[in-house]
Order: sequence, then C-alpha cells, then structure tokens
Amino acid sequence: MPVFAYEALKNDGQKVKSEVTADSKDEAIKKIQEQGLRPTRIATQKGESQPRVVPGVEKAAKKKGGGLLTRGVSSNDIVTFTTQLSTLQDAGLPIVRSLRILEEQQKPGRFKEQLEEVADEVEQGSTLSEAMAKYPRSFDKLYISMVKAGEAGGVLDVILRRLAGFMEKSQKLRKKVKGALVYPIAVITVAIAILVVIMIFVVPAFEKMFQDIGQALPAPTQMLLSASQAMAWPNCLLIPVVPIVLIMILKLIARTERGEKALDAFKLRMPVFGNIIKKSSVARFCRTLGTLIASGVPILEALRIVKDAVGNVIIANAIEDVHGSIREGDTIADPLRASGIFDELLVNMIDVGEETGELDKMLMKIADNYEADVDVAVEGMSSLLEPLLIVGMGLIVGFIVISLFLPLVSIIENIG
Repeated sequence: MPVFAYEALKNDGQKVKSEVTADSKDEAIKKIQEQGLRPTRIATQKGESQPRVVPGVEKAAKKKGGGLLTRGVSSNDIVTFTTQLSTLQDAGLPIVRSLRILEEQQKPGRFKEQLEEVADEVEQGSTLSEAMAKYPRSFDKLYISMVKAGEAGGVLDVILRRLAGFMEKSQKLRKKVKGALVYPIAVITVAIAILVVIMIFVVPAFEKMFQDIGQALPAPTQMLLSASQAMAWPNCLLIPVVPIVLIMILKLIARTERGEKALDAFKLRMPVFGNIIKKSSVARFCRTLGTLIASGVPILEALRIVKDAVGNVIIANAIEDVHGSIREGDTIADPLRASGIFDELLVNMIDVGEETGELDKMLMKIADNYEADVDVAVEGMSSLLEPLLIVGMGLIVGFIVISLFLPLVSIIENIG
C-alpha cells in the first residue's frame, strides 16, 4: 500500500508534517481530514509532489486543445460572480458550497474550470485568497488583497459586497471613457472610407470627361485630380496600412520606459480627451484606494496596488512618491500637492480626511465628484464633436463638389 507524506494545518493554524498509508491520494486526503486536519500538500514517498490536490486541473489538462476553444473570462463574469458569492456568504453558506453552486451555474468555459479548481483548492485546505491568486488574469492584486483582508477580519461577505460595488462603478466609468473615445474615431473612420471611395471611383470618372473636353482646368480641380491619382491603385492599399503601422510604432514606443512616460504625458495634455483621461484616472485612484483602506488593507500595500491599477505612468509615479513619503512618516496630501497633477481641492479634501480619520470616506466622495465630472465632460465632448465633424465633412465634400463642377461652369460660360 502506498505511503504519502503530507503537510497540514490544525484548527489553531499550527503546521503538521507526517505520513499516511492509503490506496490513493483521495483516500489519503480523507484520512487526514478525519484527524481534524486541513491538508495543504501531499506527495508520495518517491518525491512526486503535487501542491494540494486539484482534480479540476487534472480534468482540464486532459482536454486537448480546450484552452483555444473555451470561453474566456470577462469583467462581467467576475462582477456577477462576486455579487452572488457575497449574497451566499451573507446567507451563511460554507465557502466551498457557495463556490460549487456558482461553478454549476457557469456556462462551459475557462471561468467555470477556474471556479471548479478554486473550490477544490479551498476544500483541500487553502484559503480563498490563496486559491484565487493562482489565476491573476481573472482575480487581480486588488481583488486578492481585499479578499485576504475580508478573511483576516471575518467579514468576507461585507468585503465581497464592497468589491462588487467597486467593480461595477469602475466598469461603468471605463465604458463611458471608451465610448467617448470610440464615437469620434468611428465617425472619422466612416468619413475617411466615404472620401476614399469618392476619390478612387467617382473623381476618376470626371477626370476622363475633362480629358475628352481638353480645356484648361482650374487650380482646385487640378489639386483634386492630383490627390485622386495619388490614391489610385495600387497606392490605395497603403491607406489601411498607414494607421496600422502608426499603431504598431506607438506600441513599440510604449514598451520603453521613456516612451511610455512620454505617451502618457501626451494623453493627459490632449485637448478635450486629456481632461477626460485625467479625471477618470484620478477617480479610479481615489475609489480604489478608498475601497482598499475601508476593507482594512494597510495603506502602504494599498498604495502599491493602486499604483499598478491607475493606468497612467505619470499618475503612478506620483503615487510612488506618496508611498515613499508615507513610509518616511509624512502625510498623503503633501506629495500629491507637489506632483502638480492633482488639483488643490482634491488635495485639501484628502488632507481633511487624514485629519478626521475618515480618509476612506473622503476618497469615495472625491471619486463620486470626479466620475460626475467625467459624465459632464463626455456629454459635452459628444455635443461639441458631432457638429464639428459634420462641418468638417461638409467642407471637404463641398470642396470636392465645387472642384468637380468648376470646369463644367467654365464650359457652359464659353458656350454661352
């Protein structure tokens, strides 16, 4: 009969190392649990170790090519799961049973497999945060830190509810900013496509007619025909290539430290868009930090997490300065003021929050204010860009029409 070496935890958290004889690993785990222990690691005496027993992983490994075909994990999946897990925990269900219930509700895909594996890990003695930490693409550092804080304080249901609310608001803000950026890009793309069709197919037909007439053409018409010839086959193939090449160049630049810093600084200085990006980043910073502090995460660890989540290296560097100042015993407000990125009202509100001991609540209020500002800015930008784009398109189309009809007007005048 095989002998298994194992590590386990007692109810008081004390570690135990011993051996057990059993026909299989499942039987060995059962015997260990019957002793009132929680196994954390089990291995055969031959040294073939397996950090905790995770049947879900074994099942996933047997699925050939499943990783390419299975459904991915979306932010909506995580938000819904977190909300439902909070409800089940609030109802008093054991964590493993809650995970099993939610895993059964999931559609076949990667997230269902991950939940199955997390439930298996927790059943074998891991904490929920330890099990989730193995899937960083689904559960980020912020998520894990808050779950860990909830476990330590015995308020996991409260933390999960707070986390779900935070994720919903962050997702809503992200969609607004993306929508603000996508709309003008989509309109401009469609407008360019229409212009390309006119220049490649419509203008050449007029050019042939003008050649047959043999009359000298006005300067605007000559400019239009020259542009049309430059865009003719095969040069027209370069039109979609140019933006793709530009995007690739920008991505390569962003991979370098100096390039990323320069691009993020440019984003914050862009007219109209820069204000929206800055306010959304500051709102994310305040809400994330406030949520972490309210959940009991130490301030230094919270700042470290926020720095990675803020999404802009310029603001991240300012947060890094705050981290260093607090470690040396200073306040949060002074380094934020020195950065020049955060406005005076925000810094003063944070200063008051520190003095009153309600920094988390103050950060949440600031986040609400900035998110409201983003809403106003997005609506204002949309109402401003729409007429500007229409006027711009009208001027371009008007130039094309006038340029094409100027020779015809000259011909009519000559005939007259």
